[in-house]
Amino acid sequence: MRWMRCLPVLLLVASSAFAQDRAAEQRTAFTRAQHLRHGINASEWFAQHASDYSAAFTNRYTDDGDIALMAKLGFDNVRLSIDPVPLEQGLNHEGQYADFLARLDHVVDRMIAEGLAVQVDIHPESDYKAKVRETSEGVDRFVMLWRRLAAHYANRNPELVFFEIMNEPEQTDPYRWAGIQARAAEAVREVAPKNTIIATGPNWSGIGDLVTLRPLADGNVIYTFHFYQPEDFTHQGASWGTDWHIYTHGITYPSDESGMAEGLKQVPDARDRYNFEHYWLDHWDAHRMRLLMDSAAAWGKANGVPLICNEFGVYRKAAPEASRMQWIHDVRTALEADGIGWTMWDYRGGFGVVWKEDGKPARVDEKVVEALGLKGK
Repeated sequence: MRWMRCLPVLLLVASSAFAQDRAAEQRTAFTRAQHLRHGINASEWFAQHASDYSAAFTNRYTDDGDIALMAKLGFDNVRLSIDPVPLEQGLNHEGQYADFLARLDHVVDRMIAEGLAVQVDIHPESDYKAKVRETSEGVDRFVMLWRRLAAHYANRNPELVFFEIMNEPEQTDPYRWAGIQARAAEAVREVAPKNTIIATGPNWSGIGDLVTLRPLADGNVIYTFHFYQPEDFTHQGASWGTDWHIYTHGITYPSDESGMAEGLKQVPDARDRYNFEHYWLDHWDAHRMRLLMDSAAAWGKANGVPLICNEFGVYRKAAPEASRMQWIHDVRTALEADGIGWTMWDYRGGFGVVWKEDGKPARVDEKVVEALGLKGK
């Protein structure tokens, strides 16, 4: 029975080795998070455009000149959103988008060549998410996709290529999402032992979702959240989301009750008007932004993990320019005050840092660049 007396010692040694390995992994994650300080989302390019992912579209929507401009403006990383459906065709080299992966490779390699880190972000449409959310088959398909994609990019520089499990999973059950995310992370780690993973909370990846998370067993992980609060300001004029936003325009930030009466006149439904009042009554300003970021930072500190905010922005269609710049400035400075890296939404879309027509050079919005605190190169 001598071996039984040795068992506690063996368990202690194993536990100590595990703790040392995890600490080393966490140091790697914190170090690599420094590559994700000032980023931009390359949206509506290889994702969010399900009607057309042809070469004719992707080659003109955002091009090598745009990638060079991202670096020139002072961004240090790009979040590259990828729709999993054409990606599967690209991995299989078959179907309508058999060349999808080759085009994606070109983009990733160009970004790395420009010194940009790349967040490889699986960014599905809602119907794909629903299958992952509701079926075992959907989860198996998703995990297999990650195993193949991570293996494909494991030979790139692991200091600059990050794997983000899924954008805004729309999973209301945090326990189920925790299990799905853990399985996907394990699949990544099996084939890409050196790369850093980016994990997120359930639902829409807000701060409230982040703080429900229990960190993964893997220590080489950065945790992300999204920030668009208050959406009554950031999404005014938008045709998706909250019903009354499509009616609203000219809503100013910081919120001041003196503008409430005129703002409410834009919304036809009485209950919507009642709900909309809270934008002004809640007094949104820089101080409140800082307190919210402090909540995220406190979770990161308590769990010993690095954080990034890889989506934040204001829809520019109807927001007053000065208010939009103030909001971007206040959120960005609040994140930086807590040591949280950021990735603005987005490059050329409705929240953009440039104006661009397909196939033509981009025109930079210098005021956004200033609000982001970037000085260019």
